[in-house]
Amino acid sequence: MAITPSSDDSVLLRTEGRAAYLTLNRPKAINALTHAMVLRMGEALEAWQADASVQAVVITGAGERGLCAGGDIRAVREAVISGSPRAAAEFWRDEYILNLAIARYPKPYVAIMDGIVMGGGVGVSAHGSVRVVTERSLVAMPETGIGFIPDVGGTYLLSRAPGELGTHLALTGTPVGAGDAVLCGLADHFIPSEDLAAFAEALATDEVATALKSFTAPVPAAQLADQRVWIDECYAADTVEEIVARLRQHPDPAANATAATILTKSPTALKVTLAAVRRARELPDLRAVLEQEFLVSCSGLTEPDLAEGIRAQVVDKDRDPHWVPAALAEVPDSAVARYFSPPREGERHNYLGRLFA
Repeated sequence: MAITPSSDDSVLLRTEGRAAYLTLNRPKAINALTHAMVLRMGEALEAWQADASVQAVVITGAGERGLCAGGDIRAVREAVISGSPRAAAEFWRDEYILNLAIARYPKPYVAIMDGIVMGGGVGVSAHGSVRVVTERSLVAMPETGIGFIPDVGGTYLLSRAPGELGTHLALTGTPVGAGDAVLCGLADHFIPSEDLAAFAEALATDEVATALKSFTAPVPAAQLADQRVWIDECYAADTVEEIVARLRQHPDPAANATAATILTKSPTALKVTLAAVRRARELPDLRAVLEQEFLVSCSGLTEPDLAEGIRAQVVDKDRDPHWVPAALAEVPDSAVARYFSPPREGERHNYLGRLFA
C-alpha cells in the first residue's frame, strides 16, 4: 500500500536504500505525540511492512532534546475539562494499537532513544526489536506525577524488569540513563550520541547486525544495580503505605529520599499503579497488558487527579498539584478495584469497549 500524502509535517517519512526513516518532528514540544502523529506512524509502518525494498525501519526525534517526551497531555486535559473524554480514549486506543504493532513488527524496528524518552516515547521505542540508548538518554514512565498510571505497555515492560526495579520506576517516575535502561529491559544497545548520524546512515546500506557491530560501545554501568538490595527489599511489600514505611526505615539515605519522592505523587495513581504492575506480571503477553491499561486509563479519565496533575506540571507549571484524596490512607481498596472492573453499559467510563477486536 502507498502512504497517503500529508500536509502535516509532524512526522517525516523517507526511504533510503534498504531502510525507511521515521522522524517525529515537533522539536519545540520534544516531539510529543498527537493523535494525528500516531495514525500517521501506523499507516507508514503498515506500508513499509508490505514494501519488500524496506528491510528495516528507523525512528528518531527531531531537535536536540530527545526522541519523544510522551503523549500530548495538554490535549488530553482539554478533552477532559471540556467534557469530551471520548477524544482522549480514542487517542489512547490508536496509540496502544500502534504500540502492539511495533512489538509485533516483522522487520527490524530500530529506535534511537537519544535524549528524553518518556511516557508515550517509551511506547514507540521500547517495544521495538532494536533499542539504542546514548549517554544523553533519560528514559522514564513519569505518569504518577500527573495523576495517571503508566500505560503504552509500560506496565508490561516494568513488570518484567529484574526484581522490584520496575515497581520502583513505576511509582517514582524516576528517569534512568543508558546503563539502567538496559538493566531494566527498556533498551539493548549503547551508541555514543556523536555516532548516531553515521549509524543511522549505515542502516541504508548495511544489515542491522552489521551496523550495530560497527557502532555499539560498552554499556555504561547501571546505577540501580548498586541499589537493588534496598529496592528489592522495600518494594516487595504488599501496599504503597508499607513500601513507604520500609523506605523510611531503611538505613540507606537513598531509600529515605525515595520515600519523600513517592509521597509527592498522586495517592490514587500510586495505588492503582502498584496494582497494575503486579497484575501485569500475571498476564501472558503485551496485548493482554495493553487491554488492562486501556481499561485503567479510561477509568481514570474523569477522576480529578489527571486534569489537576497536568495543570500543575505542564499548564500552570506551579508543581503544586492538589490531589483528591490527598493521602494514601484516604484511598480505599474499593476505589482501586474500580479501575480494573469491566465497565457496564451506560457507565461514564465505557467509552470504547475492548481495545482489540
